[in-house]
Amino acid sequence: MIKTENLTKYYGRFPAIENVSFSAEKGEILGFLGPNAAGKTTTMRILTCFFPPTSGQATVAGYDVFADSLEVRRRIGYLPETVPLYLEMVASSYLSFVAEVKGLKGSERKAQVGKLIEQCGLQDAQHRIIKHLSKGYRQRIGIAQALLHDPEVLILDEPTIGLDPKQIIEIRRLIKSLGGERTVILSTHTLPEASMVCERVVIINRGRIVAQGTPESLNTQLEKSARVQIQVEGPTSSVREGLEEVAGVTGVTVQEEGDGRPGSFLVESRRDKDVRKELARMVHERGWGLVEMKSVGMSLEDIYIRVLTRDEEVSER
Repeated sequence: MIKTENLTKYYGRFPAIENVSFSAEKGEILGFLGPNAAGKTTTMRILTCFFPPTSGQATVAGYDVFADSLEVRRRIGYLPETVPLYLEMVASSYLSFVAEVKGLKGSERKAQVGKLIEQCGLQDAQHRIIKHLSKGYRQRIGIAQALLHDPEVLILDEPTIGLDPKQIIEIRRLIKSLGGERTVILSTHTLPEASMVCERVVIINRGRIVAQGTPESLNTQLEKSARVQIQVEGPTSSVREGLEEVAGVTGVTVQEEGDGRPGSFLVESRRDKDVRKELARMVHERGWGLVEMKSVGMSLEDIYIRVLTRDEEVSER
């Protein structure tokens, strides 16, 4: 549905993005993840035909964003980082106006506006002037205007920036409901956004793609050791020493001191060595209490930090 190949954009002599290549399949919610000024917005603007790339190619539904920009625009809905709203208009009138600009007429326009007011949770805001609405409602209006012409692709640039926690949860729930029927690209610099909403992530840093895949596949690529979290009733220092003595263990981190209650430890081992039986046996033999033991993978936050750290180290060489 969306494909970029070696996409590059220069501002003067400064490369905002270089050789950016990724794809998003039909019905997929793809997270475009990276720190501020990494190149996310530049990529989004190229995909939405805001400006052409310096070199490389990008296609949406098989249409080139430069050569067939009108066809691309018919197939995308776009929510920029700053939502373009007419603040003096009533919310429903604004949506009706945008629908008319997008070519919807008469009963079709009225039906589509009504449908999106309900889908985006705007019932309580539809008759109010936009400038009097909260930012959460304004974001919902922005998403609604992007969906009015029922696009195949939805591109959202930092859709929850500046919202309070309750509003963030509501917008995330709305975005997740939009997957399946259409392809969604969600640009964000916040990790919870990507982990809670997206099926696959592309991580960009300094204008270059540094990793992409599902959180699970990135975990497999980046995690060099197996990890087990274990809770044990026993003296913290002794328990740590005992865990470190188990064959195959490469490191033990005390996550929570015991001090009369179960202590928590993160045990790392070689990926080809399952140490759980040996850990349980050692704890039992020394008379301590095994409260809990479970395998744990890297979180998206762990993956993100490791990828960016590795990229920084490579750049400094």
